[in-house]
Amino acid sequence: MDVYEAVTSRRAVRGFSDRPVPTETLERVMTAAAWSPSGSNIQPWHAYVVTDGALAEVKKRAGERLAAGDPWDEAEYEQYPPALKSPYRERRSAFGEQRYGALGIPREDLEARQRAASANWDCFGAPAALFCYIDRDMGAPQWADVGMYLQSVMLLLRAEGLHSCPQMAWAKFHGSVAEVLSPPDELMLFCGMSIGFEDTTAAPARTGRAPLQETVTFLDRC
Repeated sequence: MDVYEAVTSRRAVRGFSDRPVPTETLERVMTAAAWSPSGSNIQPWHAYVVTDGALAEVKKRAGERLAAGDPWDEAEYEQYPPALKSPYRERRSAFGEQRYGALGIPREDLEARQRAASANWDCFGAPAALFCYIDRDMGAPQWADVGMYLQSVMLLLRAEGLHSCPQMAWAKFHGSVAEVLSPPDELMLFCGMSIGFEDTTAAPARTGRAPLQETVTFLDRC
């Protein structure tokens, strides 16, 4: 698989088979992802790759909290600006319409939307997951470095025939994740990532992208 195919075939998959992901494959991906760029090579990412019993325990704890109606953990970072302006607001709204529309869930059925969203904390059935942390002392440039690292991981997974789904949703249960992973106190959970082989019986839903002229400006002369 060449780079262009890896980039264009990558998408947030929300339906995985229970086919195990070989440990050596995950190790190969994570070894290569370490070559991701970062400012002054400080490599601010801290990744936990979780499978088998450890992942089952993370899912169990999250599921129990959902069933009990427990509130989310106190947010450690702001996932979206409180007043999302145009065109970002419209893009986010279009994503929601497309995501839940593909599941046959109308906008007004909030209960069904919540049930669909709860699949996040089962990793959409994936048999492997990555939890990505960043040191609390890091700034915006280092968060960008972490984003580049995660993109490297996802593209390398595609090269291995695997799919993924990055999930900030896991930050809402960061306490439950920490109970299993025991990260140092100075680390903050940025996101989780479901990893596995796609369940091809599920209808894939892929959101579109803005026209090139909305996001890219080409200049060839002054």
